Amino acid sequence: MTKPNPGDRDNVLGRYEAWLQRQALASNTRRTYRTRVRAFIQYLDSARLEYGDPLADENARDYAVRDFKGHLKTVLQAKPTSVNLALAAVDHFYRFVGMGPPKVRREELPQVAPASLPREAQIAFLRAVERHPSKRDQAIALLLYHTGIRVSECAALNVDDVLVSARKGNLIVRSGKGDAYREIPLNADARKALRAWLESRGRAADNTALFLNRRGDRLSARSIYQLVNRLGEKAGLSISTHTLRHTCLTNLVRNGNDLVLVAEIAGHRRLETTRRYSLPSAADRRAAMDALKIEY
Repeated sequence: MTKPNPGDRDNVLGRYEAWLQRQALASNTRRTYRTRVRAFIQYLDSARLEYGDPLADENARDYAVRDFKGHLKTVLQAKPTSVNLALAAVDHFYRFVGMGPPKVRREELPQVAPASLPREAQIAFLRAVERHPSKRDQAIALLLYHTGIRVSECAALNVDDVLVSARKGNLIVRSGKGDAYREIPLNADARKALRAWLESRGRAADNTALFLNRRGDRLSARSIYQLVNRLGEKAGLSISTHTLRHTCLTNLVRNGNDLVLVAEIAGHRRLETTRRYSLPSAADRRAAMDALKIEY
């Protein structure tokens, strides 16, 4: 059995944390990796290491990380997503050490539908949008809700990408994910909101962007995200632009539309991505179990 050597491991941990600060990662990711790797090092300090040094020997590394995974599941009772996040952090740590990722299976995650708004929440959101004074913000919210476009796609729209008449309309996404082109039909509510915004927007000869900020520049994706978040708060909801995308696509699937059609609207390259929207939600599972009741 190899005796723990906390001094050496603490030294490696300190150097890893200094290296981590210089990596091109989101601050939240750096914080999460730091916390999970510290937990792994603490585990090594207290574990019985029977196969050598996990920071020097590949077999010892694999066995130690597998045992750490078991510790997370049984002792700490971590959920599968938390276990996989910890393993991702440990992989990143071993990349720094120079040993390569441990050979450890990830946890199988349950297949669930993307989080979308239930009907009552959709009504609350649409009513908040209707009461909102800004024609621009109304148009953005209803466009996202009724077309399911991504926030980056919304920010990139130009005036010429919207073709609207009294009875029909089309939205052109010229460079979606993977630089793909697609056209999305606009329903009556989206057309009405867009016509109102275009009338309010007027002609901005120096800017072709559909949605403008107060300076007359193109509205950024971050600003669109923030305004949707504020509209959600007015409805008593915590939502994002992605929530509206998920809600639109879920509504399309649950209304019985063909998955190939929904995939084209969504801009999905793989049908498997679209098929996720047909999976049961947590509310569906609760309703199914609550229905298991008979008179006796």
